Amino acid sequence: MTEPYFESNRSQDGSVQYPYESMIHSSQNGSIVVDPHWHIYIEILYFLSGKAKVFLGGKSHRLETGDLVLIHSHETHSIYSTEEPVSYIVVKFDPEILYSTSRTFLESKYILPFTLADAGGQRVFTAAEIHDTPIPGLIREIYEEFTSKGFGFELAVRTLICRVFLWFLRRTHPQHWGWEVSRSLNDSDYRMLQQVFEYIDYNYMNDINAQTAAKLCNMSYSYFSRRFKAIMGKTFTNYLSYIRITEAEKLLLTTDMSMTDIALEVGFSSSSYFIQQFRQYKNISPHQFRKKGKA
Repeated sequence: MTEPYFESNRSQDGSVQYPYESMIHSSQNGSIVVDPHWHIYIEILYFLSGKAKVFLGGKSHRLETGDLVLIHSHETHSIYSTEEPVSYIVVKFDPEILYSTSRTFLESKYILPFTLADAGGQRVFTAAEIHDTPIPGLIREIYEEFTSKGFGFELAVRTLICRVFLWFLRRTHPQHWGWEVSRSLNDSDYRMLQQVFEYIDYNYMNDINAQTAAKLCNMSYSYFSRRFKAIMGKTFTNYLSYIRITEAEKLLLTTDMSMTDIALEVGFSSSSYFIQQFRQYKNISPHQFRKKGKA
């Protein structure tokens, strides 16, 4: 898997860097608040005032005061305000902080879906849905703890984020991929997933296949293929295409590269095949996706 985005150490200017961050982001009038981008950390936006359009994973959502949106790791997103100023609390954190000490399959079966951009599940929670829950108070407390940096705030922030994550987990677990299957994961299954995800992360742009992945995991091709599909709900080839499409999303929204260049950059053999696969996965052409995301 990829390395953590944050580290608890000191940056070049001497300031401490944490595996989480919280701030209030505001816009003064109708404009682009945040350009299209992506990152490896999970992000929560809690709207304090105004209205905005959040473009998330190819879909547009309208949010207003009291609403909340959950953004998965690796998920391309952007924010546009409407006619009025908008203000919201940002909480973002490296998924690694959700693990107790080292990554184990016991925790991974809960956390893994939130690190997959296309894992499904509810993203937007309206003010009415969370009004009588601990969530608004927990989000505000995270912000206050992080900005005040009182004694022990590091422990407080991590604990509060874990409480928020647990609420999301219990609220959305029926909506995620393979939860019933994930309960049966064992150590060897998780080791296999780690190896495969790392292999794809570093090689998706190359000509790779399930046979090589199976060898890396010391498994026969047939057993590897069956087990991977049973856990992930899709074949290795389909998962590889999904990763390539996800990477293409980022390039479509953050660069002016041509369709041919993007196709080759993310590992597709031709622009026509890339366009066909993108439409199959997203129900929209890459050109329309780019136009919609930058509108």
